[in-house]
Amino acid sequence: MDQFLKGYDLNLTTWVYLSSLLTIAIYFKFNRLWSMRNLDMLALVAMAPGLLLIDIGGKDHRDDLLNRGYIWLFVLSAWFLLRLLADSRMVRRPLLEPNLTPGGLTFIGVALLVFLFANVVTKSPSKSDLEGPRMLDAMLHRERAPDGDQALTRHGPGFPFLFLIPSITTKSISKVTPAVPEERGPYMVQAATARTMAILSHIAVVLGMLMIGVWHFDNIRTGIAAATLYLLLPYTARWTGYVDHVVPAALLVWAVAAYRRPMLSGMLLGLATGAIYFPFFLLPLWLGFYWQRGLLRFSIGYVSMLVALVAWLAFASSNLDHFLAQLKMMFGWTSLSSPGVEGFWLFHVSSLPWRWPVLAAYAMMCAWFALWPSPKNLGSLLSCSAAVMLGTQF
Repeated sequence: MDQFLKGYDLNLTTWVYLSSLLTIAIYFKFNRLWSMRNLDMLALVAMAPGLLLIDIGGKDHRDDLLNRGYIWLFVLSAWFLLRLLADSRMVRRPLLEPNLTPGGLTFIGVALLVFLFANVVTKSPSKSDLEGPRMLDAMLHRERAPDGDQALTRHGPGFPFLFLIPSITTKSISKVTPAVPEERGPYMVQAATARTMAILSHIAVVLGMLMIGVWHFDNIRTGIAAATLYLLLPYTARWTGYVDHVVPAALLVWAVAAYRRPMLSGMLLGLATGAIYFPFFLLPLWLGFYWQRGLLRFSIGYVSMLVALVAWLAFASSNLDHFLAQLKMMFGWTSLSSPGVEGFWLFHVSSLPWRWPVLAAYAMMCAWFALWPSPKNLGSLLSCSAAVMLGTQF
């Protein structure tokens, strides 16, 4: 396999230009210029310059480019948040098919999967990425984590075991230190696990979108179009090998796909909440969705998964302090303060006091979704869930 992929490198800049052109060619309705569909496509393509600014700024250590990139993404994220909130009030939803046949979409989708997975296979975890498996071995042997070790907090809130799997770096933000052979040997299994989980999770996301199209919209072409658009996004290419990004995404997609089975949907949402914590803010919306029917089954499935994850942490902890530290990380307690903030707020320290009103507004929005819109349907569940997850970036 290495002989065929020798020298293969997925350059982010090249991918951004090609994916943007393909997105416009496939999804832009040239015979209906003034449509929300076209506006959405243009807004998605407009995210690319922000990602490139952050990529170049990080590689060249230029804070001015990083600042511009984060401002660009911040503004576009605010636009998408308003767009998703307005989506529930839209009545006219004409079916606008892609400009390509289902066969052509399938071919492009499979080709994109091959290129993305080749990028994961040809990359290796860096020396810093292998610090996770070292901690994982200590946890599995019920050993106490060394004092001052930041492995449990550097990734943000979420399930510690998920973050301890090495990431397969597929972007060149900065120079990484490759792992030396003697350090790589004992952790080759973890690296292979990371690659396998990343690949299987992307496949799960694609299959989940296909099943949503087939089961809930009776249109497999819609599912294929959505899955292909997901694979075209520069975000997908940039973080292909990051298990902590794609595993929760796969769980959320399948929670939507299984929404007619409240217990299964609750279990999947509970796993996603335990994995990265942020899906917890979806709970008011989903409880409101199942309020009339299925509330008890959904709640049982959700709580049972969280209890199972907490029990796993208790079994792998060496003592009570170790267990409580991991529990705080799992439920986001370590990320409630402003120190260590990154992204847009990092370059606007003087604006940090405004972050608290933003957080309060976000909490009010999540709580309001328990009551609005009413009645709820799959369309409102999709748009409001996307709005909640998008709002976590602020």
